[in-house]
Amino acid sequence: MAKRSAKPLKPRDIQGLKYVERLLPLLDQLHDVGCQRDRSGNRSLHYDQYCMLVLLFLFNPVLRSLRSLQQASTLNNVQRKLGCARASLGSLSEAVEVFEPERLRGIIESLAAEVKPVRDVRGGHLAHALTAVDGSVVKTLKTIAEAAFMNDKNGGSHSGWRLHTHFAIDRHVPTRIEVSAAANSGHNDEKNRLRAALQSDHCYVLDRWYAQFTLWNDIVAAGSSYVCRIRDNSNLNAVIEERPVSATAAAADVLRDFIVDLGAAKKPDERPAHRVRVILVKTTPHTKRGAAKGARPVLPATACCGSPRTSWMFPPR
Repeated sequence: MAKRSAKPLKPRDIQGLKYVERLLPLLDQLHDVGCQRDRSGNRSLHYDQYCMLVLLFLFNPVLRSLRSLQQASTLNNVQRKLGCARASLGSLSEAVEVFEPERLRGIIESLAAEVKPVRDVRGGHLAHALTAVDGSVVKTLKTIAEAAFMNDKNGGSHSGWRLHTHFAIDRHVPTRIEVSAAANSGHNDEKNRLRAALQSDHCYVLDRWYAQFTLWNDIVAAGSSYVCRIRDNSNLNAVIEERPVSATAAAADVLRDFIVDLGAAKKPDERPAHRVRVILVKTTPHTKRGAAKGARPVLPATACCGSPRTSWMFPPR
């Protein structure tokens, strides 16, 4: 049975034009990008127009393919609002090679800077901007990518891209995203990517993978602080100060609050160059994902760790 053809788009099917149109002044600077190779001077799809069409695609679930996006470019209201002509499938297909994505970085940073805080998670206890950092893997088609990637010991595929993301918690917007291969090693290791992107006046909120003393030193040296979950086998015996746990903190399952001297068994240049405050929190045990059969679960307590300045989480009374 022949596949039923999709219904043709109508102007009323397209939404969000008024929001996309507001970005036109910012994107004007991109108009001539990629035109150097157009020796005949007949390019009809320009970088700024292509960006508008992609944003329109994100605003409209009805646009589900490159062909539907091309069809949208033929509508009078789209052409009038975005200042573009009908885009050919060939132009849309080659756009990813013709237009330089790096040219969008400054525009994205400018827009992100305009976003005001949604709420103040810091509660006035921390001057630094709270920034969550993580590297999430986006899976690609295994049948295409598996020839280029090795499988892990459990047979899982490493095919995909890793998005190294910095997310402004108070403003609810990503402030930095870098794309690398999925392998979490060498230059693409999440710790090394963060180390290369450190800024001052940030409090970086990190998971256990970032529990590296030299990285913590680099964060403090950059004029920032951190809150990092640490491993359950960390040596916390060198206690310098035991801090009182308030009733509010105890109600939130905080077990201990203390300052320790970590890394005593390591070489001087591998230890934290500052004392570390540890918050011990009661949590629900879970088995590590991807662990071998019979592996022990993580203990029902985890530690949140940062320089003594990061007392915003459970401030002393």
